[in-house]
Amino acid sequence: MPVAADKPRILHNNRDMLLSMLPLVLICLVIAGIASQCTLSPGGPTPGQVPHVDIDAVLKYDARDLGFPIRNPGVPEGWQPNSGSRGTVAGDHGGDVSTVGFITDKGRFVQLTQSSASEETLVPWVAGDNRSPSGAEQVGAESWTLYPQEGSEQIWVTDLGDVRVLLTGSGSTEEFTTLADAVGAAQPIVP
Repeated sequence: MPVAADKPRILHNNRDMLLSMLPLVLICLVIAGIASQCTLSPGGPTPGQVPHVDIDAVLKYDARDLGFPIRNPGVPEGWQPNSGSRGTVAGDHGGDVSTVGFITDKGRFVQLTQSSASEETLVPWVAGDNRSPSGAEQVGAESWTLYPQEGSEQIWVTDLGDVRVLLTGSGSTEEFTTLADAVGAAQPIVP
């Protein structure tokens, strides 16, 4: 038998729903706070600490262990190396891959990949999709093939004989040109 204070369901309104959900929201916030999975940041997100990688050590190690010339480009002051990795492109024209990344002085990411793989296998391996070349950029003595794709990071590739060099990331054209110029000026590391 209903209690006299209960309203008929048809008379419930938004206020009643809000009062019903309020305890559930408070319970969720308490659980998130206990689990340390929730933070309050009234001014918006703040940039975190950029990891630092000893690029000289990474590239010297790769130059010693991989069977192709590795270059260590002299990047501008303010560019911070933040990542390094290795991989292997499978297939007939595949090969080993050495990759390092930088955060530029403008806060954008630029990645340098050096590989013995062919351009035709390296580009889809890095991009995750097939792309068609669309233009070229002359930087110093090197001609860079451009692989733009709307909605994706740009890719620049050049062939230095025994090694293909690929640039990608969120950097501007000016930052890509700066890195391309530094790669062209760098001599292979002698292990």
